[in-house]
Amino acid sequence: MRTGSRKGPATPQDKAIALIRTAMIEKKINQAELADAADCHEKTVQNLLSGKSVREQTLFDICMVLGLDYEAVQATYLGEVPGSVAVTGERPSLTVAPSPAAGMGGDIAPVYMGAYTRQGVDHYIGCYLTLRPDFSRPDHIMAFRTDIVWEDAWPSLTFEERNRPDPSYAHRGRVYIPASSMYIHLVSLTKGAMRMVVLSQPDRLGTMRGIITTQHKSGAMLIPVSAPIVYAQRASFEGLQLGEVKPADAAFATYHTLLRETIDHGYARLLTVAGAAAK
Repeated sequence: MRTGSRKGPATPQDKAIALIRTAMIEKKINQAELADAADCHEKTVQNLLSGKSVREQTLFDICMVLGLDYEAVQATYLGEVPGSVAVTGERPSLTVAPSPAAGMGGDIAPVYMGAYTRQGVDHYIGCYLTLRPDFSRPDHIMAFRTDIVWEDAWPSLTFEERNRPDPSYAHRGRVYIPASSMYIHLVSLTKGAMRMVVLSQPDRLGTMRGIITTQHKSGAMLIPVSAPIVYAQRASFEGLQLGEVKPADAAFATYHTLLRETIDHGYARLLTVAGAAAK
């Protein structure tokens, strides 16, 4: 992929590079740190930012590190409506300027994310008390904060985890809302590794319940793991216990009940292999 820039009006390539530079500033990450996180040479990052050609896999890895939508950056570079090629297999007419509402800067999410409007998803925007079992100690509960906001630069809902006891594992990603489903998807990508949370739509109290599927470090290995998870919208976090919540803690009973309701009330099912039939 070439990201060359020319003198004069900003080209689509210039705009794609600007997205990357802006994300670097927002994340307070320099070229050396970006190269290390994306598993490439610092010179490769310098080449990208100066408009020289880089492999598409490299661009993908850099987008994942910066929390950018790879398809959005790629489409911006091509001067296309983001998502159009992936969805329709066709390129937009070169004689018609892409509609902002269809991709960058509008109030409609891309088709591949559900084509939802900002007005239609305002009730998701807010701060959520997030609860799931601690993967290392399943009898403990991990409690942290997740913020869901609307992102104007690439119109869609995004989520970001905060106040985790293990901040280096905090996730940021995008919200996918299929029109024909009662569930939504919170998806984050890091260097090709995907984490997905499938949640019910908010109930009258603003609570969403479902399952998280990710990888957990067990010893020297990463292994797949799934567990119930709850997102309970809160106007204030004052007085709420966050971090690792133990059975002896005052908040444990309330948090445990919310998690148990996820399974007991049929919001999700966790299946195991049945035992061998008796002979």
